[in-house]
Amino acid sequence: TDLRPLDILSEVVPAGRLAHGIRVFQVQGLRGFQLATVRPRALAFPASRLFIHCDRFPEEFSIIITLRVLSIPAKRNEYIFTLMAEESPSVLVGLRYAPHKLHFLFWSQEHARGWQTRITFPNVSLSDNQWHTLVLAVSGQSFSLTVDCSIPKDVMVETPFPASLSVKRASFYLGNRRRRKGLFTGLLRQLVLLPGADATPRICAAKNFKEATLSVPAVLQEVPTKPASNEVLKYPYETDTKVTLGSRPPCTKQEKAQFWFNASRRGLYLCNGSAWISMLEVKQKLDYVEEYQNLVTNSETMGVEVFTIPKVGLFAATANRYTPPGSAIYKWTDRKFVPYQNIPTYQAQSWKYFTIGKKIFLAVANFEQNDRGQEFSVIYKWSRRKEKFIPYQRITTHSARDWEAFVIEGEAFLAVVNHREGNNHNIDSVIYRWNPRTGLFETNQTIPTSGAYDWEFFTIGPYSFLAVANTFNGTSTKIYSHIYIWLSGSFQLFQSILTFGAADWEVFHIGERVFLAVANSHGYDSGMPAPSNFYAINSSIYELNITAQMFVKFQDLLTYSALDWEFFSVGDDSFLVVANSFDGFTFSVNSIIYRWQGYEGFVAAHHLPTVGCRDWEAFHTAEGSYLLYSSAKEPLSKVLKLKTT
Repeated sequence: TDLRPLDILSEVVPAGRLAHGIRVFQVQGLRGFQLATVRPRALAFPASRLFIHCDRFPEEFSIIITLRVLSIPAKRNEYIFTLMAEESPSVLVGLRYAPHKLHFLFWSQEHARGWQTRITFPNVSLSDNQWHTLVLAVSGQSFSLTVDCSIPKDVMVETPFPASLSVKRASFYLGNRRRRKGLFTGLLRQLVLLPGADATPRICAAKNFKEATLSVPAVLQEVPTKPASNEVLKYPYETDTKVTLGSRPPCTKQEKAQFWFNASRRGLYLCNGSAWISMLEVKQKLDYVEEYQNLVTNSETMGVEVFTIPKVGLFAATANRYTPPGSAIYKWTDRKFVPYQNIPTYQAQSWKYFTIGKKIFLAVANFEQNDRGQEFSVIYKWSRRKEKFIPYQRITTHSARDWEAFVIEGEAFLAVVNHREGNNHNIDSVIYRWNPRTGLFETNQTIPTSGAYDWEFFTIGPYSFLAVANTFNGTSTKIYSHIYIWLSGSFQLFQSILTFGAADWEVFHIGERVFLAVANSHGYDSGMPAPSNFYAINSSIYELNITAQMFVKFQDLLTYSALDWEFFSVGDDSFLVVANSFDGFTFSVNSIIYRWQGYEGFVAAHHLPTVGCRDWEAFHTAEGSYLLYSSAKEPLSKVLKLKTT
């Protein structure tokens, strides 16, 4: 029982050298041999290489096979292996597969002429393009087959396996019986002879029995997904390649070592079992920006949200000023946004898309009361049956400006920014927690805010943060905006930053560095002399200082009543685009794309003519990358395409 496993496959590829006619394929995360030779003897080796000290085949043994079988015609048989004497056409020992049957063959020499015995295991279905592991245990008149560690199929016959089967001047043939007819067309990963023992307990003790191995050739064993340097793979292999126009296919253990060619980005990627690793990629560079689509909206647009509903498509929701006709949802169809659904809103300021489990939601922040004098914002839920958003929950708000959705420790939250109640700007904004029992959002915490415009949630390591953009306290826009940290089940003050009519926070990462940009809209203080221009004012970028455990100012950028920042990347380059809305004289102001240039910080790269720009959204499709901006001064938003080289 202590005899070592005899690896038949490894004898065909000694020292890692592939025999002529053998190719290595990787499918569903496992490598296997495909036999494609026109010379069956090229897939043979003398039995004496395995049976060094004795020229007799063991009386008791197990054969372990891991294979992937393709569908074969009903009357066809394919040989997994044979053992044949050089001077005879007879099979001494062999294994062949027919549709739904497995045949084990052996030659009995107890009589002068001898004869071949066939043991048939019926109802063995392997032709499903999946990997299977088989264990055939032989002892005397007992033959047992276990497929994927299921209940063994036992067969008892009158003719026992020979007690003394000579293998002198015999050879093993891999996937054939010394002729082309019956050549195995699937993939072989493991073919091991274990003398003197039933291997079933050893194989079935593994967590994944389909991948359990006693011995596998080095060519088929695990290798790094990507070499450490520019070295050539020691054992080249072939695998399936997925080709898409940009959409990212799944990368799981089933796809491990598969390639993906992204035609839109001209990139080649390799799946490591969890993520696509770039192997070859043409790094795109932003060349210029061109006007792509004029999106006619129901009225002036205060905010826009771009989102993707899985298996449905890409959408954009515009928060429009007037009711009727309310706000609109557009769907990306034939490479442009087309109207999809209208929703009644009341001077809507923004939309927020989020999911909880399989539920899909879209929340609108309403700034004004409805026709009945009621003031509330609404959460809509996606109906898969109707393929529309339908009202789900109404929440009382006060001149709501923004929603932010986030998850902490597995719990879902939704935070609303309340801008003012009547003429009082110093009011509470509210954080709601999802109650899975009732299926509703319930008040969890209130935070004092001053004419607030925006919430921004972000995480750094294990810590969760929520930043509020305070705009006006009733007398001045020169007030502190705050960053809160989640501790002991609630948000607590982490840092206060002086801002000037703050309208937006944008968090982003460049490498290991964490930045936080604020859009300052205007500087007004009733107790101070009026500046020459309220609206030409610096907006600031802050960087997290790990040592000081706080955000410190990194860079000031001159902006004109900035209302939004949007971070995006093209290739290896990082960009920030600002929504400049008013320069003190006109709403026709250039909004700027800034390029990250390392030590120089962000440098102006592109000047984009905009009218009352309120919000930016970056998005990608199979055809390329785009920016969408909303105008708060005309019923026309624009889609811009990023042209790359």
